[in-house]
Amino acid sequence: GRLKGALKPGRPVVICAKGIEQETFALMSEIVEATLPGTPLAVLSGPTFAIEVARDLPTGVTLACKDDKTGKALADMLSTPRFRIYRTDDVVGVEIGGAVKNVIAIGCGIVEGRRMGENARAALITRGLAEMARLGHAKGARPETLMGLSGIGDLTLTCNAMQSRNFSLGVALGGGEALADVVGQRASVAEGVFTAASVTGLARRLGVDMPICLAIDGIINHFADIDATIGGLLSRPTGVIEAS
Repeated sequence: GRLKGALKPGRPVVICAKGIEQETFALMSEIVEATLPGTPLAVLSGPTFAIEVARDLPTGVTLACKDDKTGKALADMLSTPRFRIYRTDDVVGVEIGGAVKNVIAIGCGIVEGRRMGENARAALITRGLAEMARLGHAKGARPETLMGLSGIGDLTLTCNAMQSRNFSLGVALGGGEALADVVGQRASVAEGVFTAASVTGLARRLGVDMPICLAIDGIINHFADIDATIGGLLSRPTGVIEAS
């Protein structure tokens, strides 16, 4: 709301935040559209650690914009030889990928903290991607978007590196630390802590089955026992790989 009246007419807004609003379950683009109607907007997302971008290390991201002319102009403005931008008009798909991956990353961190092995982490990433795809489909996203940089790309990075605030928070939780202690020791917030409730709330509203995200939300927001939660996931009926 603070930008209202401050932007020149026609000046685009580029959303770099990743998440879903609590209570309303609105995507960032939906909030901007409601607050600044008629304002051109784009979403910039992908597998990026800020320190590596600052060091000018090679990086690829996705820029989503429904207006092709605006999207091209922004991509031309922001691209460099080491910061490659790939364009799409699937705003929803890019936002769903950026939100869900933070929740799955906490889960992968818990797996790491519990020393459950690389097999378990690979399975969690893969099944987490399936949940991301289901939620994206329900919101109208295209599958290929979630198979790109802003989906599986960002998911892979965030679920495998201690530089990730969400992954490292999960490691601490899996190692037995209390959430309040972990959060209190940090200067920055792990987005997945708040997004877990929003993702699962949106999933319930849309009738989407997301057991992994629901389990992580239970641990983060409802004091669910980690080992009991993991046991519950492992005892779920097996299914066909293309299905849930």
